[in-house]
Amino acid sequence: MSAYPVRRVAAMHDLSCFGRGSLTTILPVLSVLGVQVLPLPTTLLSTHTGGFEGFTFTDLTPELYKIADHWEKLGIRPDAIYTGFLSGAAQCDFIEDFITRFGGADVLTLIDPVMGDDGELYSQSTAALVDRMRELCRRADIIVPNLTEACLLCDVPYPDTAAMSPTALAACISALLDRLTALGPRRVVITGIVTDRASGVSTAGVDRSPASLDPAPFFVNLPRIGGMYPGTGDLFAAVLVGKLLTGTRFSAAVTAASAFVRDVIAYSAAFDTPHRDGVLLEPCLHKLAEI
Repeated sequence: MSAYPVRRVAAMHDLSCFGRGSLTTILPVLSVLGVQVLPLPTTLLSTHTGGFEGFTFTDLTPELYKIADHWEKLGIRPDAIYTGFLSGAAQCDFIEDFITRFGGADVLTLIDPVMGDDGELYSQSTAALVDRMRELCRRADIIVPNLTEACLLCDVPYPDTAAMSPTALAACISALLDRLTALGPRRVVITGIVTDRASGVSTAGVDRSPASLDPAPFFVNLPRIGGMYPGTGDLFAAVLVGKLLTGTRFSAAVTAASAFVRDVIAYSAAFDTPHRDGVLLEPCLHKLAEI
């Protein structure tokens, strides 16, 4: 009998009932890429937190342990562990426990340290979460912070990258990548690097895993189109995980994920989609087969 043909990802993210992001984005993206999602909802929200007021918020930490216990009894094993928004330091404890029980040398662990953006912590994030997330990242193979989160993890000031020369920007980001890999993960991606106040945005990565062919930092430079939409970080990381699990090399997977996010943002902007609704993902899912 041949090996089971579908890879599995245990995805620990919030479930927002309105607004594209987290599990409502991750599930369709990975399914189209041929990967089964094993969802572990960390919190249940009526909407996502970007642009909405009065949203409901239910912490599901106790349920996470029950789900993990049941999976362990059933012998369910993921091929990857992918974490995103966590409600607080207590959920970092669960993630560590889950990695210990379900991880291993053959299980890819990707952590998206969701804590803030635009140089600020999110309202739900605390200094204790930052400290705990820094420790948790030591257990990851890959981390995918945005620039704000990279600075929080490294405990350095948020830089005005748009005002930097190309040389200064490359030096700044390379130093951040060095500090982040020193935390433990051998592959790091930094997203949301504004390179020009009007039109430039970059993603930077580095691969210092034993299988790496080139340990030098690399940059994916794209035009800035359509403004900022919540959930695009989840979209990027989901595509990255899916491409890696289906055999794409790291730098190519980063490039593919960056380009897909750009294209979906451009499509959404063409229809004047309200930013708080998230990107128009559904009409673009078929394009994943082309990247």
